[in-house]
Amino acid sequence: MRLLLLLLVLVVCASGGFFDTKFGQKIKVAIGRIKTTLNGTTLLAIREKIHGLKEKIKEKLTLPPEQKAILSELMKQIGIIKKDHILPKGDSIEEINEKNSIGELLYQGDIVLTKSVGKLPLNPITIENRDQVDEIVEDAKDEGGNRTKRQAFRDHNYPRTLWSNGVNFFFDRSASPAVRSVFMKGAQLWMKDTCIDFRENPGAPDRIRVFKEDGCWSFVGRLGGQQDLSLGDGCESVGTAAHEIGHAIGFFHTQSRHDRDNFITFNVQNVKPDWVDQFTKQTTATNENYGIPYDYGNIMHYGANSASYNGQPTMVPYDPKYIETLGSPIISFYELLMLNQHYGCMKRCDPSRSAKCAMGGFPHPRDCSRCICPSGYGGRLCDQRPSGCGQVYQATASYQTLTDEVGNPNAGQKPREDMDMCNYWITAPAGSRIEIKLAGFSKGLAVDGCQYAGVEIKTHADQRLTGYRYSN
Repeated sequence: MRLLLLLLVLVVCASGGFFDTKFGQKIKVAIGRIKTTLNGTTLLAIREKIHGLKEKIKEKLTLPPEQKAILSELMKQIGIIKKDHILPKGDSIEEINEKNSIGELLYQGDIVLTKSVGKLPLNPITIENRDQVDEIVEDAKDEGGNRTKRQAFRDHNYPRTLWSNGVNFFFDRSASPAVRSVFMKGAQLWMKDTCIDFRENPGAPDRIRVFKEDGCWSFVGRLGGQQDLSLGDGCESVGTAAHEIGHAIGFFHTQSRHDRDNFITFNVQNVKPDWVDQFTKQTTATNENYGIPYDYGNIMHYGANSASYNGQPTMVPYDPKYIETLGSPIISFYELLMLNQHYGCMKRCDPSRSAKCAMGGFPHPRDCSRCICPSGYGGRLCDQRPSGCGQVYQATASYQTLTDEVGNPNAGQKPREDMDMCNYWITAPAGSRIEIKLAGFSKGLAVDGCQYAGVEIKTHADQRLTGYRYSN
């Protein structure tokens, strides 16, 4: 019955010319790869609907002359950044999903949207009226209305879209030991600094099935009943798992925020033609960011070269020193702050009786006497260097040389699950200016977001922001 229904939809769509295009042929291949999980008819309906807005979206992304001049100047500052290719399956979610064609079917490469027909959902959704695709189409058309609030997913069903009683999950038989390991570690990264609990409970009414399907993908927010999260071949990294879990607990991508044009510019000339419609952004009617700044180092932000057909950046930050930071495998402090606000975790701590946190940290909802700290800061009140490798240096009038080796040089090209992080503080008298020169890096590890190795330098007055990262 599933195959018969799918063939019927293929015929109907083909009659409209959708599958006569090269892109349509790729979609047919992708549909053929779907096994027993995603509803192929739903994905086709959603993908065709968004693809129909391609020219409108391309028109919006096309820069006026003054913006082209700004982009040209930014690219001069950035220069040519060599990108390496480490893993055969791909070094980013977008690459992995493109290689097995599933990315062509998903929203922004790794999101499964919900789509309803009347009152009957095409997805197994029990929360009423979850029609995300129409909201996104309305955003693309700049239509108003009372619609979803994203980046953190918030609509008229909120807070029912939250995992208010914790996230229940179970592992499908297809989930390999590697998939199970990275999912558990990714879940722990979100859990340890929020009030959200994760429990392995296959019998829970609302639950996530973690399994190994083609590609890395997830639904957004709690749907009600069982929903899927895939970590297929190539997705077995903690950063990838944490990104997909971020979707499942309620996050869309950072680069689709309504204010993104104040922070990045899209170079539509470098975008693969069939991916142009994936770069929609939200409107103020649909975007809730809780007043939290745009952070280039968010784990929910794609890399600068995402969907590039020529290896050149598709997303260029207005602060060009952030070009290598986009595509981070690390959850940022501001994402933790947003999630704690979205889930109401902050209400657990009475400000008059809670820890007084330095550097913009905030009381931990699981223990209000200690703080959740920006990266690079630790201790109970965020006033100490984090424990572990690294040390404190005093800046001098002449250059000092710091050489650090992190990781195992004999480990080969297979990435480890766990990162080593060393924190160095450089101090100087008040009013001084500290100068740092990066002399060199190990070769062959330059990918978007410094996925495998890199140096981060925090220079902003707001130390909660991710710093500049370099691996080249």
